[in-house]
Amino acid sequence: MENIEKGELITTGKAKSLYHSNQQDYLVMHYRDDTSAFDGKKIESLEGKGTINNKFNAFIMNYLEKEGIQTHFVDLLNDTDSLVKKLDMAPVECVVRNVAAGSICKRLGLEEGIDLNPPTFEFFYKDDELGDPMINEYHIRSFGWASEEQVKQMQIKTFEVNEALKKLFSDAGMILVDYKLEFGDFQGTLLLGDEFTPDGCRVWDEETREKLDKDRFRQGLGDVVESYQIMAKRLGVI
Repeated sequence: MENIEKGELITTGKAKSLYHSNQQDYLVMHYRDDTSAFDGKKIESLEGKGTINNKFNAFIMNYLEKEGIQTHFVDLLNDTDSLVKKLDMAPVECVVRNVAAGSICKRLGLEEGIDLNPPTFEFFYKDDELGDPMINEYHIRSFGWASEEQVKQMQIKTFEVNEALKKLFSDAGMILVDYKLEFGDFQGTLLLGDEFTPDGCRVWDEETREKLDKDRFRQGLGDVVESYQIMAKRLGVI
């Protein structure tokens, strides 16, 4: 799609901003260098993060499209902007965990690093002020956040993503620990939306189990952007 122009700002999130474009049904997603954790309680700007996340997301979305998983991604516009389809988003996060880490360890008293077989699936309500509480399919249907068919499709598609990406990361010497996905409707079709970047997943080195993702920021481990770049280089993003 040619001659794309960024229009008025629609909304600003913790690390991205969404703009209108001059093409109907298409938006411009801008990746900023901002980084946040703990529902916005810890915030910092990390030079180069917006660029690496924009390119990382483009790579993953294109890969998933080749694997038969439809997404809202259309094209890279520049280092920090991408063109995406305008979705009617469900306020729901779909989380798959292949290895125990993060909140599930705290909730269930698990030791970090336990392999989960089969992987777990969890729904969360997307609301920072409430701390993104865990929900189930009954909440989603009762409050009209998505239809019964969309709930089923979100589960199916999330596990399809898991099968595709676990192998991709494993072939690059990394473990896909967990990740979150968001979905939305585009002209009657449920598409994968938002992003897939190191901000929204956990990835460890396969041999050392060194953390290469946003946990480096959450836990004050340092070298956040550098670790994102390591991950991107192994996958062939850059």
